[in-house]
Order: sequence, then structure tokens, then C-alpha cells
Amino acid sequence: MDIFHDLTIWFQSFAESDWAIAILAIGAFVESIISPIPPDPLLIPMSVLQPSLAIWFAVIATISSVLGAIVGHWLGGRFGRPLLYRFVSPERVKSAESLFDKYGTRAILIAAVTPVPYKVFTILAGILRLDLKRFILASLVGRGARFLTLGVLLFLFGEDIQEFIVDNFQKLSLLAGLAILGSFLSIWILLKIRTHAPESE
Repeated sequence: MDIFHDLTIWFQSFAESDWAIAILAIGAFVESIISPIPPDPLLIPMSVLQPSLAIWFAVIATISSVLGAIVGHWLGGRFGRPLLYRFVSPERVKSAESLFDKYGTRAILIAAVTPVPYKVFTILAGILRLDLKRFILASLVGRGARFLTLGVLLFLFGEDIQEFIVDNFQKLSLLAGLAILGSFLSIWILLKIRTHAPESE
């Protein structure tokens, strides 16, 4: 079993708590800044217990995560690299910077959907002075795609799909990230073609 599966099992007890929504919101918020634990392992059992509220839980996770990302962006801009190096190895920071150099704002989309540590990208975005509005938009799209996909699936299928999601979470996240990146790349290519297309007489 991988760590995500183990975390989901462990979080099942929290999912039954009266404080589950608060724990989900705080967990999603903190994960965007410092915590290595994603909110998904709590979101899944909460949604299985109450499938009718699965989409609402996903919205809470999305908003909380984006608010945390904004704080991470501010902290990065305020305290710079020394803050990031307290929590993340220089090698990971270098890898994240390479993604920013290659994809720009799209790097936030990739990080928001895939299993890579999102906090690295939120703080680094502040360090690199990434435009806040574009950062928030990318975070909303990426985090929304990740959590709302889970919410919709669990709303529709409930416990029947839980095991499949838990066992294949990393693969599903990577596929979602590639799908988003591919969509933006396709749009970019189409815009380039239209821009350079000869005008008809």
C-alpha cells in the first residue's frame, strides 16, 4: 500500500467527526503553505459518508487551498528563498524553478493538479513575483479541477469508486495534469496559427 492509501484509512476517523469540515478547510489551507499532507485523503472518506455533499466539500477544499496559496505567494514575496529553503531541499526548488522557466503560469496549474508539493510552487511564485491575479486564476482552475473531479465522481458513484480512486490517485492526478497542460498547449498552438495565418484577400 502507498502512503496515500494509508493516509485515507487514517483520516476515516476524522471524516466522522463534527469538526470534519473545519479540519478539511484548515488542512487544505495549510497544505498550500507548509504541510506535506494533502486534503484529498480526508475529502474522499467525507464524501463517501455523505455523497450528496461531496461537491460542496470539494468547493470548500478548493477555496481554502487557494486562500492558503495566496498566503504562500505573499510569504514568498516577503521573505524570499531563505523561507523556502527551511522546508524544501534546494534540489526540489531547482526543479520547480525549471518548470516555471519552461511553462510560466502553467506550472501552477500542473502543481495544483498533480501530486507534486504545491507549497513549493506557491512560495516560489511569490519569490519570482508572479502576477497575483494570474496566480489566483491558475490556482482556482488547477485546485478546482483536482478537488471537484473527486467531488463529482464521489457524488455520482460514492463508495463504489472510492477504492479505485485511492489505489490510483497518483496516476489519475498525473493524467489530469497532462490533460490540462495538453489543453493549454493546444489552445496556444491554435492561437499561434491564427496569428500567423495570411489574411484572405
